[in-house]
Amino acid sequence: METGDGGNLQSLANDCMKIITSALILSIYFVLYSVVHSWLASASVKGWMRRRIGPSADRWYRLGYNVFAALTLLPLLPLLALLPSQKLYQAPSPWRWLMMGGQLLALLAAAITLLQTGLFHFAGLAQLMKDRPDQTGSLTVDGFYAWVRHPLYTFSLIFLWLTPSMNSNSLTAYILFTLYFYFGSFYEERRLIDQFGPIYERYQQQVPRLIPIPGRRYMTQNQKV
Repeated sequence: METGDGGNLQSLANDCMKIITSALILSIYFVLYSVVHSWLASASVKGWMRRRIGPSADRWYRLGYNVFAALTLLPLLPLLALLPSQKLYQAPSPWRWLMMGGQLLALLAAAITLLQTGLFHFAGLAQLMKDRPDQTGSLTVDGFYAWVRHPLYTFSLIFLWLTPSMNSNSLTAYILFTLYFYFGSFYEERRLIDQFGPIYERYQQQVPRLIPIPGRRYMTQNQKV
């Protein structure tokens, strides 16, 4: 009996170590991805590319950046599938269908947000056809942006956390994505302040970062009167 209990404990310890190892591998991969992703988005790297390539860097940089970001994120899929994991839950009906419905709504809202901000500009395609690809766009403060400053992050997180099934690997990945979106929003807002100055600072004061708060939304001077 004691031998059996000892074997069960050893098996449990081995399973725990496998799960911890998987979480560490995913975390290391994600940290490396985040550091490289943020570094390539920095003004210093863009400036270096302009000096090396010339004005055409502004035309191709966004598209190349997006392609690189997508390709370097692809290894996450086999890591999630192949690394040892522990099933945490599978939502039963009707909750599974409600969660999937929430995911569809989040995808729809994210698509509307992309269309609002300019899908082709976001993808880097609009810059290819502009006479001045280095010219910055206008600050979007209406629609979903009137309620949260980073609606794409908000809807992405809603989509992730409404996944109807969860294992230890997906939980690790979702926590890492949440941290990346949260801390990445600070990095992004430093760039937006440099770009738009006091206009964006006033917008920051009125609108929450990621979670909408009843009664707090962006209002123009005319709306306040």
